Amino acid sequence: MTLAPLRVGLIGTGRISDLHAIEYLQNPDARIVALCDRDVAQAKAKAAAWGIPDVAVDDDIDAFLARPDLDLVEILLPHHLHLPVALKAIAGGKIISLQKPMCLNLAEADQLVAAAEAHDRPVKIFENFIFYPPVMKARELIDQGAIGTPQSIRIKSNPARSATSWDVPAAANAWRQEKGHAGGGPLVFDDGHHKFALAWHFMGNPQEVHAFIGDCEGPGGIRFDAQSMVSFRFPGNRVGNLEIVYSPDMELMTRHYAQDDRVEITGTAGVIFINGGHGRLGATPPVTLYRDGTLTTYDIPTGWEHSFIQSTRHYINALRTGAPPVLTASEGRQVLRFALAAEQSAREGRTIRLDG
Repeated sequence: MTLAPLRVGLIGTGRISDLHAIEYLQNPDARIVALCDRDVAQAKAKAAAWGIPDVAVDDDIDAFLARPDLDLVEILLPHHLHLPVALKAIAGGKIISLQKPMCLNLAEADQLVAAAEAHDRPVKIFENFIFYPPVMKARELIDQGAIGTPQSIRIKSNPARSATSWDVPAAANAWRQEKGHAGGGPLVFDDGHHKFALAWHFMGNPQEVHAFIGDCEGPGGIRFDAQSMVSFRFPGNRVGNLEIVYSPDMELMTRHYAQDDRVEITGTAGVIFINGGHGRLGATPPVTLYRDGTLTTYDIPTGWEHSFIQSTRHYINALRTGAPPVLTASEGRQVLRFALAAEQSAREGRTIRLDG
């Protein structure tokens, strides 16, 4: 790639764009040159808040993608728009970072994978949890053999309440309640992508998935797909599960979503605990290792924004060096298949096999 700073455009300036913008605003190898949103006033307000009040703002995606001064587009739109806009961006010759999940279903994903692999520029499916500093530290320890061979992963996703959480616009919750726009439930499918990505990251592709997906009322009358349990089996007699529990009367520490995430990875010689994600249950150590009768804790940055910073920084560096992004379109399809298998299992009441 050219050594000049990457010229970046964001399509969609909703709540999550604040986190996506951080690294582009501070990295000398990139700069935001344009924003696109049908709500021009919102886009201009974001530009002012980010300290780039004179950046170009457009409300037409086709005109935006035709701009010759754009190298990379960050696509931050509702899920049902991912495929058509990504295909337009590919046709326009842009480098792409596409918000997860990549598509609504595998048929759409196959179209996008084919287009991405034929594209002469990189396509990234944006996933931040595997770049969360405590997760990166846990992966480093596992790669060093700290717990032997990983045998199981347990993931707990725990939405609750928080007096310090950020405001999520009603419109952002509204489209997530429509399956034709969201593709699945807000906790198992949408936010669940992060958890399936973690399981994939540490354990690989599953062979079998079995899920029970519940239903309950969340804040403001929205529906949550909880309480839910998703179990998975990996090659080599290894297992895992994702448990999603809504605790409406439990207070969390967070500056972002009112949700805590906890991970336990058990190996042949030890256990690693990752505490926290969006939010935290008190002042627990970010990472704890149990090995040979000893607990070792690691003090690591825990702000959820760091996962976005590290993910974006990795992509910028990959573009400079020619390395593949994480996730590639093909890898994004693997995580999507994982999530869709959970939805299918709960719907059909049976275990879904994912061999091949």
